Order: sequence, then C-alpha cells, then structure tokens
Amino acid sequence: MKLSKILAAVIFATSLISATAHAAETCPNDGVVRFGVEPYESAQRMLPVYTDIAKLIGDKLGCTVRLYVATSYNAEIEAMRNNKLEFGEFGPLGYVLAHQVAHADAVATFAGEQNQPATYYASIVTWPGSGIKTLADAKGRSFAYADPASTSGHLFPAFGLSKNGIDPDNGVKAIYAGSHTASFEALRNHKVDMGELNSEEIASAKLHNEYDPSAYITLWQSAPIPLDPLAVRGDLPADFKARLASVLSSLDLHQLPEADQKFLASNENPELRTVAQSDSAYDQIRDLVSTLHIDLSKL
Repeated sequence: MKLSKILAAVIFATSLISATAHAAETCPNDGVVRFGVEPYESAQRMLPVYTDIAKLIGDKLGCTVRLYVATSYNAEIEAMRNNKLEFGEFGPLGYVLAHQVAHADAVATFAGEQNQPATYYASIVTWPGSGIKTLADAKGRSFAYADPASTSGHLFPAFGLSKNGIDPDNGVKAIYAGSHTASFEALRNHKVDMGELNSEEIASAKLHNEYDPSAYITLWQSAPIPLDPLAVRGDLPADFKARLASVLSSLDLHQLPEADQKFLASNENPELRTVAQSDSAYDQIRDLVSTLHIDLSKL
C-alpha cells in the first residue's frame, strides 16, 4: 500500500475516534439523555406522542433521548433531584418545587398566539343535580383534586375555594384522583359532587368525544396560567445545557405524525411550536403558594 493511502487510512480512523469521543462528551450518560413527563393525561394517550417528541428532540440534539412518563408529579421531581433526568416537562407548581429542590431551570414552553408563551386556565365545576349552585354550597361536599403538586388540579382550585371563604383542605371532602383525566372521570361519572377541571382536559375530552358542555356547571375560573415549562437540570455541563435549551425552545411539532399533532393541539398547544421561557414567568405561582401558605416540601 502506498504511503499516501496508509496516511489517509490513519487520518480517517483518527477522525472516527475523535467524532465518537466528541459525541460522548456532548451527550451525557454515554449518549443517553433522559426526558421526564408528568402524568397530566392517561399514560396510554401520552406514551406514543411523547415517544415521538423524544425522538424529534434526540434527532436535533444528536443524542438518544429516553422517555420517562412519571407515575406522579412528585416522582418526576424526585427523578431529577436524584440526577436520573436531564430535562423534563413539569406543571407550573411542580416546576416551582423542582426549581427549589432539584435545580430545574425553565428554558422553553409551548407557543401561543403571536409566538408568545401559551396559557391555560383552571376551573371548579359541578354537575346539574348535585345540589350545588354556587361555591357557598360547596362546604362539606366531596371535591376531586388531581394531585397535590398540580397547579390547575390543586393550587388554583384551592385558591378559588379559599377566596370564597372555604378551607380547601378541611372545608370540603378532598379526594386526590391522581391526574386531570382521573379527576374528570370522577366528575363525569358523578363519583364526586364537584372538582377541578382545566381547559387542557376539556380540550382533550372534546377530542375524544367525551365532553358535553351541558353536563357541567362552572362555579369558578382562574386567570390565565403559564403553560408547562420544559426545564433542564441546572447542574448540566454549560455547553450541553445551552445546546439542549436551544433545541427545546425551537421545536416545530408539525414534524410529528398527525395523531400526535391532534393530541397536542387539544392540550392548549394549537401553534405546535415551542418558544423560550424563563423562570420568572412562574413568579405568580410562587405568589399563590405564599398566599395559601403551602409548604412545597410536604407536597
């Protein structure tokens, strides 16, 4: 073999080794990046959609993205606190707690109109025939919350009850259903007298032909709430953290299969894009936590 060919082969082999080493350096955990998602919907509905989102992120990041659908809001926070997640989608209240105890940093969220971060709302509803006409009638009645660490499934409904003179813990017979879908099913099947119902769950139920507006009476509705942030673990290497943040804040979800797009659009993501988000956007959640005297460490 001519010397020139030998040199070329050596250079090529060296470049492959260098590229492999570079990939290992820029993708943690031997090239695997772990992505957590809270259980705001049933796992059966979420899993195929977020599996595709994980692949989309992985393709743009140049790493394998492994999906973790948490069994509870706190399970996702604990996973990040124990360095088992590099990034995740959190509910606003869950994020405030994750920022406090797990070093989560909000970098992106889903886009709304005019490329601004999208919002949604929480509400307290009952059903015709429950005997409840106003929130004043709620005292002592059964109430379905989603999860103690849920923003629209606990924090805002608790605030709504408190503002109307009802102790959100002891003034109603509180039931924690575990997710927004489970809370909605409890309402739909009249297992509880009243409960939380957010705009995302309503949109999702409409998509699945499970929502009849005449079957519910809205007793209270919140102001707009910032949508779930995509947050990265704060102690990641600075270069990788910046690259991950850049990818997460510029996703075009129109690249996903049509069924995925319908699911996301039904959950207050009609623009099917992500935009940059900051930690300060969730200061109003911190204000509510303070107003309600909520000890985040006990959620």
